Amino acid sequence: MKLSAWRVALRIARRDALRAKGRSALVIAMVALPVLGVTGADVVFRSADLEPAEHVVRVMGQADGELEMVERGATVLQAPDPEKGMTVNSPKYEAKDGAAPRYTPVQQRSLDTEPAELARQLLPPGATLVPERQGPFTAAGSAQGLLSARTTELDLTDPVWKGRVNLVKGRAPATDRETAVTGEFLSRSGLKIGDQTTVRGLEDAPFTITGVVEYPGELTATEIVARPGTLISKVAKLTGAGDGRNAGTDEPTRWLVKLPAGATLDWSKVTELGGYGFTLASRTVLLDPPARADVPYYVEADKHGGSSTGYLDRTSVVILATVVGMALLEIVLLAGPAFAVGARRSRRQLGLLAAGGGERANVRAVVLGGGIVLGVTGAVVGLGLGIGLVALLRTQAEEYSGQRFGHFNLQPLDLLGVLLVGLVTGLLAAVVPAVQASRQDVVAALTGRDSLKPPSRKLALLGLLMVGGGAALALLGATSGFASRSLAVLGGSAVAELGMVALTPYLVGLFGRLGRWLSLGPRLALRDSVRHRGRTAPAVAAVMAAVAGTVAVSVYTASYDEEGRREYVAAAPAGAVLIGSGWLPAAEGKLLPQMRDEVERNIPALGPRADVQRVNYKGDCSAGGSCGYIRVELPKELRCPVVDNDDLGPVETERLLTTDPRCKSMGHRGSPYGDLSAGDATLLRNLFGVTDPAAGRALAAGKAVVFDARYLKDGKVAVELNDPFQAGDVPSPGKRGHTEIAVDAVLVSATVPANGAAVISPDTATRLGLTTSPAGSVWLPDGVPSDGAQQKANGALAKLTDQDVLSIERGYQSRADLISLGLSIFAAIVALGAAGIATGLAAADSQRDLTTLAAVGAEPRIRRTLSGFQCGVIAAMGTLLGTVCGIVPAVALRKVQGAAATVPGMTADVIANKSVVVFPWTTLAITVVVLPLLAAGLAALLTRSRISLLRRSG
Repeated sequence: MKLSAWRVALRIARRDALRAKGRSALVIAMVALPVLGVTGADVVFRSADLEPAEHVVRVMGQADGELEMVERGATVLQAPDPEKGMTVNSPKYEAKDGAAPRYTPVQQRSLDTEPAELARQLLPPGATLVPERQGPFTAAGSAQGLLSARTTELDLTDPVWKGRVNLVKGRAPATDRETAVTGEFLSRSGLKIGDQTTVRGLEDAPFTITGVVEYPGELTATEIVARPGTLISKVAKLTGAGDGRNAGTDEPTRWLVKLPAGATLDWSKVTELGGYGFTLASRTVLLDPPARADVPYYVEADKHGGSSTGYLDRTSVVILATVVGMALLEIVLLAGPAFAVGARRSRRQLGLLAAGGGERANVRAVVLGGGIVLGVTGAVVGLGLGIGLVALLRTQAEEYSGQRFGHFNLQPLDLLGVLLVGLVTGLLAAVVPAVQASRQDVVAALTGRDSLKPPSRKLALLGLLMVGGGAALALLGATSGFASRSLAVLGGSAVAELGMVALTPYLVGLFGRLGRWLSLGPRLALRDSVRHRGRTAPAVAAVMAAVAGTVAVSVYTASYDEEGRREYVAAAPAGAVLIGSGWLPAAEGKLLPQMRDEVERNIPALGPRADVQRVNYKGDCSAGGSCGYIRVELPKELRCPVVDNDDLGPVETERLLTTDPRCKSMGHRGSPYGDLSAGDATLLRNLFGVTDPAAGRALAAGKAVVFDARYLKDGKVAVELNDPFQAGDVPSPGKRGHTEIAVDAVLVSATVPANGAAVISPDTATRLGLTTSPAGSVWLPDGVPSDGAQQKANGALAKLTDQDVLSIERGYQSRADLISLGLSIFAAIVALGAAGIATGLAAADSQRDLTTLAAVGAEPRIRRTLSGFQCGVIAAMGTLLGTVCGIVPAVALRKVQGAAATVPGMTADVIANKSVVVFPWTTLAITVVVLPLLAAGLAALLTRSRISLLRRSG
């Protein structure tokens, strides 16, 4: 076609779009919605992706670099940005059989010199180190009770912090009794500037809040920012706050570096500092990074190679690509009936065009021109709304993502691509109506009659092959890993759905054979749908598209929910009330008596209480110091060889995990209070559901109680006592210091999985040379406490502790039902809309048939009945086909997830759970049965009974 002919076609399409404003608005809205979403996502992603200069400010504020001592005596290889990766190599890691590490002179100097002094010696003359001091989390006072907050000390008057930490409201603290807090702290605590907050243990010295600070890269931080030397050392001295480097009380190991004028920190200085165990994020290097070949970290990484999953094969990308691609396909199929309606209403105009000498290409161009006009209009509207909404909701988007944008970034090429998506969507939606319009008989178009043609068997055969081939491609591509999993799953799902669209005209004819067994109303409706496949097929495809999307998400959600249900492990018998855990900090442990009183006061009828004691070895970790840990172990002959042998290579390790049955046994599961806990018979009942009196007597007699026969050998259970890890130790399961003792034990049956747990009495723990400390309490009431009682208890506990210490075992809590309900409602709305469009068109086409019925004496209600059944027939066919189409992508995505989550050592049951597929039969039944009935009922209700008699023509 010539360009002038396209110009005329577009003018006709624009005129038709303005005439049919309602239909045009519907198509524009359907095209604009995905464009709006893609535009918004693109603008947010681009704006959140920081430019190098913006990233530098987030990392080091106005400083010239950020320096950190990773490990003294080690050599560090880092990427230009240490956040992107580093490796630490130390001679002590390579020393064997107790031999002394052999340090180089550089590494020895790193060991012998304090980090701050060493940094001053290595940095350019005149460099200033600004220490970063970050302390432990602690409990701070709030309007409701206590709130967990991180402690930090900064001089907010120093401009070096600008960009990394910003004072956004109020003023900087000026005295030792003033502090600034983050916005998240204020919103969660219910306090405001000018109020006072206290730190637990320092209640006699409250802090006045003078300002609000913000970390642009961490908006969700809940933090107290005090002046240097006024908070962290005091908090760390409190019992349970911790000590050493983790608490921020030792010499700082991280600094911002300020340089004199003319000095720089180039890549050679970064590598030099790495030899002494430092990492350095340099402003100069980040703004102008070296070539990859000049970065030893990258050179070493490239030498080792290591295959990584291709970008398009990542599970998250496969799921995202499938969802986006299928969503665009649904839009195309949903918009199809609207163009079909326009083409049929314009068929006389199109017939005149053909009668006047226009070719089929000219007729197609007019209908395709409608797709271009409406597609471009919808894309422009969606693009403008997407950009405008992101600009309007920028603050909310930043808070939701947890970081500030660098700048409002609009990429022209990205936005042009989004416009093309809208254009292509409109064109694809108009393709089938355009082809149908170009093939219509000219005389039939001018007289308003339909030319009836049998469905193409070749098209039906092609559709059947596409359905089978697409389903096979999606399912095999999800698990076999050939080509790209994203393309395989998305392409296969799309081909299968398009194949079903191609099959639709033939299937409509098959549905028509059911008419012989139906009464007059549904028989007429079915016959009318079969005779007018040109309008029935697009409507059925639209309903199918809506239902397919909903069924896919429903099946996927139900399957994912079933995976969670199967993997869920109850912490205690149903209804049990627990406070504390295996690592309850000592500060909370001292408050346990008060916590118990509050729980018993607010939750009625709890029954007898069982107090739990944590069993400790060489120290108590809850007090903040070093400690060993205790593990209940299987006998050596039943233990996976990988656990006890640290010298196995990766190939042998994987072989054992894959082939040795001992490595595929049931996972090790302790109790919420650790592998080994101390208590009495009441604890056995409340925490494990054991009611056998013999178990309590064995406990009192000094024996351990175990719950899995594999852990019992010759009447004893193996308890492994592992020495504490000291600073600088490299964790090594095969070489750690440990002692294994055998404890007399009895086997009992528990109502909850606890195969790796054991219980002893406090006296037995003392006899074994172990210590105990309070860990919590457990109640087992006759019924599950109400949500209201739990909320009351949590409110009372919040005044004592900032930790979530209360839990009630309510079993697995599913959210899939709510999601399925929402999706079903959405599918119903879309499907009813598509069926309604087709019904309205059918009603207009059937006017002469209704006139004939009235002339031969048909009752007035026949119009309602016919409209209702017409809509019901379309909805029924669409829901059946959509249900079949929706299963393919759901099953394929579950297989993708299962393949990605499978690792050596998993049992067959666990592997099966990762890819389990469950069909939500209730949701499917509602979709297939209730939706067509609802469509038929609404159509009959909204249709007038009165029939206007028309003069028959032709």
